[in-house]
Amino acid sequence: MKSNRYYIELSDRFSAKNYLPLPVVLTRAKGVWVWDVEGNRYLDMLSSYSALNQGHCNSYILQVLKKQAARLTLTSRAFHNDQMALFLKKLCTLTGYEKALPMNSGAEAVETAIKVARKWGYYKKGVAKNKAHIIVCKNNFHGRTTTIISFSSELQYRDGFGPFTPGFKLIPYNDPSFLQRALNKNTIAFLVEPIQGEGGVVIPKKGYLKECYKICKKNNILFIADEIQTGLGRTGRLLACDYEGIKPDILILGKALGGGFYPVSAILCDNHIMEVLKPGDHGSTFGGNPLASAIAIASLDVIIKKRLASRAKRLGDWFMKELKRIKSKNIKEVRGRGLLIGVELRRPARTYCEKLMELGILAKETHKFVVRFAPPLIIKRSELAWALPRIKEVLSG
Repeated sequence: MKSNRYYIELSDRFSAKNYLPLPVVLTRAKGVWVWDVEGNRYLDMLSSYSALNQGHCNSYILQVLKKQAARLTLTSRAFHNDQMALFLKKLCTLTGYEKALPMNSGAEAVETAIKVARKWGYYKKGVAKNKAHIIVCKNNFHGRTTTIISFSSELQYRDGFGPFTPGFKLIPYNDPSFLQRALNKNTIAFLVEPIQGEGGVVIPKKGYLKECYKICKKNNILFIADEIQTGLGRTGRLLACDYEGIKPDILILGKALGGGFYPVSAILCDNHIMEVLKPGDHGSTFGGNPLASAIAIASLDVIIKKRLASRAKRLGDWFMKELKRIKSKNIKEVRGRGLLIGVELRRPARTYCEKLMELGILAKETHKFVVRFAPPLIIKRSELAWALPRIKEVLSG
């Protein structure tokens, strides 16, 4: 049996050093539990950044994958396939939009939303050529492509990667007045995360999203919601925007759309926006492929049939209440919504995540001082209860 150290040293030798993972090498998983190559078991409290809402190796999605993989996996968009239309119909019906455009990664979907918004700005709003202006928030995380890091406020994400794509303006998060002041005649869209996940699980004040939405409507600006991490049940509703009762002009989904088996993402909007795209404007060889589409249908089925959103709300409320009972001078704040919870510490969180790993819990630091707890939505209350004394032991230290 090879050790964790064997694989880590092998990775250090051959892999780019663009990640700093916890020192554990996983080899199998089921539900909310994962095992390393040495046979140690851990409770997964990260869910691959919310891509595993349905749990690891979900049996229903797995059977769909096997059946479709044996029949047809890829056609490219040069031809139709019999799964993509069914997937897009289900996704549009579920979310209340007229059109969807499938891609692969979340970053691809964000790039797609930007392209659609820009073309809408030129062809529908009448903005002067190459002058389109999109407003984004500080502390955002929308991906790591060159265009996306161009509007990041995180210096490391930009260091050494310029020149950057123009056309974006950063404003503070959680204050609609900054959005109002940032508008100009070339503003076409406001791109925002309903909850800033990578930014430290930052929850905006009540009414923030609704007020920004009203400003967008009043000024003929597209409200674009990046729900790649917060969508599909994670926060206790199907979409985090549902808490404010708003329907974004463009909705971006990903992560849990693939059920932990395959990268699937999409943007959704109504036809008056999507119709700006013509054949050849945008595309993806793998976007909407039959295997991805079949998996996404099954992934959505699990979310709805298992009522994972309401489960996340019920268990998340209880878990957060219990976390707030932990008495520790090191804990600055506990915040979250559903099963997306951040514990902000007064000292760097990395050491605490390593200690949690030693006690059988896999969580990951974000924004340096925050430990994020985001388990698969299928988790049981008894499993969260198992984790609580171990979390208390570590965070109290």
